[in-house]
Amino acid sequence: MKLNELQAAEGSRVLRTRKGRGRSAGNGKTSGRGQKGQKARSKTRLGFEGGQMPLYRRIPKRGFTNINRKEYALVNLSTLNDRFDDGAEINPATLVEAGIVKNEKDGIKILGNGKISKKLTVQANKFSASATAAIEAAGGKTEVI
Repeated sequence: MKLNELQAAEGSRVLRTRKGRGRSAGNGKTSGRGQKGQKARSKTRLGFEGGQMPLYRRIPKRGFTNINRKEYALVNLSTLNDRFDDGAEINPATLVEAGIVKNEKDGIKILGNGKISKKLTVQANKFSASATAAIEAAGGKTEVI
């Protein structure tokens, strides 16, 4: 046997039947679906279960989504301590420039995770109570935008 003599096994490769291409093609007119009825139609509604109470109606509805919710980009004190020099002024623009925050979202919130040993002036939309206390204990300032 040579490479140019290779062939697929008999019956392993079957051409798909093209439905609705006329009587001589073998699946014309009703395209193998028979006459009328639900299974002869093109489709049923999404989530339809044959008249049984559908899943999306069987399961109870819970909760609430607030469409006015504000989502803040979060920054920890440890990150500020590592990335900025003593006496630096930090605002949303400098955080984006430094690559700490990719997307400002609805504002920036500073969290009190980690320790801070540098004197920084931080401008942000929100501060946690522990972050404010830590920044001011290190001799820095917090300014709410």
